[in-house]
Amino acid sequence: MAELYNKRPNDGGVSESIGFLLIFSIVIAGIGLVTLYGYPLLVQQQVSADEKIMEKNLIVLQNDIKSLAYKTVPYKETSLKIGGGSLAVYNSSYSQSSSTLTITDSDASHTYITSFKPGELRYESVSAQTDISLQNGAVVLRKHIEPGSAMLSEPRWFYDSTIPTKKTMVINLINITSDDLMAKEGIGTVRMKLVGEPTYMYFPTPTQPISGNLILTYTPNSTQNYSVAWGNYFKNTLKMTPVGTTYQLPPVDILVIKKYEVKIESI
Repeated sequence: MAELYNKRPNDGGVSESIGFLLIFSIVIAGIGLVTLYGYPLLVQQQVSADEKIMEKNLIVLQNDIKSLAYKTVPYKETSLKIGGGSLAVYNSSYSQSSSTLTITDSDASHTYITSFKPGELRYESVSAQTDISLQNGAVVLRKHIEPGSAMLSEPRWFYDSTIPTKKTMVINLINITSDDLMAKEGIGTVRMKLVGEPTYMYFPTPTQPISGNLILTYTPNSTQNYSVAWGNYFKNTLKMTPVGTTYQLPPVDILVIKKYEVKIESI
């Protein structure tokens, strides 16, 4: 009976207060764990989704350029979402660090392509540390934190050896130009058109025969190196033979070079 008289009148609420504090602490700890571990994963998934979307967007723009160059469509306009980074135009005429392409005879007596600079449409993502570039008709990808690069979609180059005496190589060169530096984030509309008439060159000619082996020299951009992607394309798809830092074309009797200029009017 003494215990009943010693009990305080507010002791009945102690157990409820302790229970509330325990539940509140568990909730706060759960929120903290989600913030610490779950949120970065959600952000990473969003970054990865943005990157995949831009890969598809660049391939769509590649198809637009193909329509301009090969189907004589005069003008193309495509709206797209640019998430997690920016899309910029790098004009071939003022991009000093642009990659270059040259094709000569093995003894350098004749030059068929002289330091061609393609320019590019480039998606740059700071969060994903990734660059995706539409250049010379191909879509290539490069990670900032990893060496090397990969080709997501190939350009339209052809080698036909079905006729033994008329082995033919067709090279399509696409020059991306613009009047000004342009970049866009968020929602953008890429407007482009074909400038002038395509340039066609056929070899051999009376002044430029095809004698000996043809050598392709690819000099990568000093800050945007896609040499691994292009090297794999030259070796695996076109069956070129690496010779030091250059590539020897397979036996060629006829060389066809087509040059197109595509102007980006706005993003």
